[in-house]
Amino acid sequence: MISQLSWKIGGQQGEGVESTDKIFSTALNRLGYYLYGYRHFSSRIKGGHTNNKIRISTKPIRAISDDLDILVAFDQETIDLNAHELRENGVVVADAKFNPVVPEGIKARLFPVPITAIAEELGTSLFKNMAASGASWALLGLPLEVFNKAVEEEFGRKGPAVVEKNIEAVRKAAEFILEMNGGPLPEFQLEPADGKQKLFIIGNDAIGLGAVAAGCRFMPAYPITPASEIMEYLTKALPKFGGTVIQTEDEIAAVTMAIGGNYGGVRTMTASAGPGLSLMMEAIGLAGMTETPVVIVDTQRGGPSTGLPTKQEQSDVLAMIYGTHGEIPKIVLSPSTIEECFYDTVEAFNLAEKYQVPVILLTDLQLSLGKQSSELLDYNKIVIDRGRLVQGDLPELEANKMFKRYELSEDGVSPRSVPGQKYGIHHVTGVEHDQEGRPSESAINRKQMMDKRLGKLKNVKVTNPILVDAPHAEPDLLIIGMGSTGGTIDEARSRLDKQGIKTNHITVRLLNPFPVEELQPYLEKAKTVVVIENNATAQLASLIKLNVGYADKIKNLLKYNGNPFLPAEITTFCQELSPVWQR
Repeated sequence: MISQLSWKIGGQQGEGVESTDKIFSTALNRLGYYLYGYRHFSSRIKGGHTNNKIRISTKPIRAISDDLDILVAFDQETIDLNAHELRENGVVVADAKFNPVVPEGIKARLFPVPITAIAEELGTSLFKNMAASGASWALLGLPLEVFNKAVEEEFGRKGPAVVEKNIEAVRKAAEFILEMNGGPLPEFQLEPADGKQKLFIIGNDAIGLGAVAAGCRFMPAYPITPASEIMEYLTKALPKFGGTVIQTEDEIAAVTMAIGGNYGGVRTMTASAGPGLSLMMEAIGLAGMTETPVVIVDTQRGGPSTGLPTKQEQSDVLAMIYGTHGEIPKIVLSPSTIEECFYDTVEAFNLAEKYQVPVILLTDLQLSLGKQSSELLDYNKIVIDRGRLVQGDLPELEANKMFKRYELSEDGVSPRSVPGQKYGIHHVTGVEHDQEGRPSESAINRKQMMDKRLGKLKNVKVTNPILVDAPHAEPDLLIIGMGSTGGTIDEARSRLDKQGIKTNHITVRLLNPFPVEELQPYLEKAKTVVVIENNATAQLASLIKLNVGYADKIKNLLKYNGNPFLPAEITTFCQELSPVWQR
C-alpha cells in the first residue's frame, strides 16, 4: 500500500471538470485523507483546456506533487498536455468516445471507458463527469458508498431522481473498469487515513471566515479573479450576523466605501487583485493621511495590466509597500497556509484599529484558490482589539474647540471617536491638518504630523513575523520564501537534508514593516541564502537586501510563467549551490 497518490482530471472549461474534482476530493476528505489541490484554468468562461490536480496523502502536505499517478481525460488534448507528468506505469482513464492515444515514449496504462456512452444511456451526457470520477475511484479500491454520499450531498437539491442517475453513472463506470482490469490496481491502494475531521477549503474562504470571526460586518467590493470568492462567501455569511456586502461599480468605490465604513465605527474590508489595487492606491493614501483603519486583501495574480488573470504570481509585493504617492504607515501581512489566512485576517483587523493604518493582506492565486486540507480552527484564539476607539462619554469640549482626533502622542496613535459621538466632533480631510483635523500648511505642524504617522511602524507587533525551521546552527543553505511557496520549500528541504545538505527555512510573513531584527541572525550564520519567489524581479530578495543586507550571499530562484513551484525545481536549484553536492 502507498501513503500518497496524485490524481488529475482535465477537459474543456465549462464541461464540469471542477464539479467532478469537487466530489472526488470531498469523498476523500470524508475518509480523513490530507489533500492539496491545484486548479489550472483559462480566463475564458467556456472553452480552453482546464485541469484540477489533487494530491492525496495520509500525512499533512502543502505542495503540488512533481508527478502524476492517475490522469482522467475527457479529450485528447488533456492527454497530450499532461501525460508527461505521469510516472512510469501511471494510468490514463479516458473517454473511449475520442479514441484516446497515449503519446509515444510515455510508459502509462490506458483505460478507455465509455464515459459518454454510459452517461447518454442514462439520459444526458452531463452524467459523464460522475462516470469518469467513479471509474478512477474504483481503481483505487475505495468504498463506493462514501463517494455516493458525496454525490448525494452535491446534487441533493436537484431532487432524488438526479441523485440516483449520478450514482448509477458512478456504478456503471466502476463496474466497467473493474471488469476490464480484473479489480482495483493493487499498486495504487492507499493506506487507511486517520479518519479525523478536517477542513478542506480554499484560502479565500478562510479569509472570509476570518473576517466574520473578527467582527467584520460590511464588505464593499468589485468582482475580480482570484479574489471574488471572498466576496461570494461574505455575501452569504454576513447577513446572518447583521452585516452586508455591496457590489460596487468599481474598485475605487469599493475602497472608499470601506474607508467610510471604518470611519463610521464598523469593521469593514474589501478585496481585489493587482489591477484593482492599482485603482485603490490614492484612496489608500487617504486612509493613511486620515489615520482611518481599513483592511484590504490583495490576491496576487499574473501581471501587469490584465496579464494572466488565472495564473500564479507574487509580483505585487513592492507595489503594496510603496505604491501610494507620498509616505504613509502601512502594514503588509503575507499568510502562507489556510490556517494563517483565517488567523491573519483576524489579526489584520486588530492591527488596523490598534495602529489606525491600512493593513494589506497579501496572498497569491495558489493560496487563494488552491483547495487544501486544514486542521480545525480554534475560535478560542480569537481576541478582538479595537485599539483607542473611545468607548463611552468624552469630556466636554471648550468653546470653539474640537476633539483632538490627531493628538500628538509618543507612539503616534491618537484616541478615535465615531460620527455622532458626543464631544467627538473633529474635521477630517485629505490635506495636511493639525491635531483637530483643521487644514494646516505650517512647516512645524507638517513635520510633527509626518513623524507621528510614520512613527507608528516602530511599535508594530505582529504574531510570528517570520516562521523559522532552523535545525542547523550554520546551514549550507538558508531558503527564504513567502506565501504559498512555504509548503513546497518544506518538501524540498526534507529531500536536501536526506542528501546531507544542511538547510534551514524561513517564511517571511510580515513584509512591512520588515522584520529586520528577526531575520538578521539567520542570514548572518548561513553560507548561502536562496530566495524563492514567483516574480521576475526578485522583489522579496530586494527587500532583504535593502533592510537587512548580505547581498553577496543571496541567490534568487524566480518563476514567473504562471505556474507554482514544484518541490523538484527547488531541490535541483539548491543541489547545484550546495558544496556537498558539488563534491
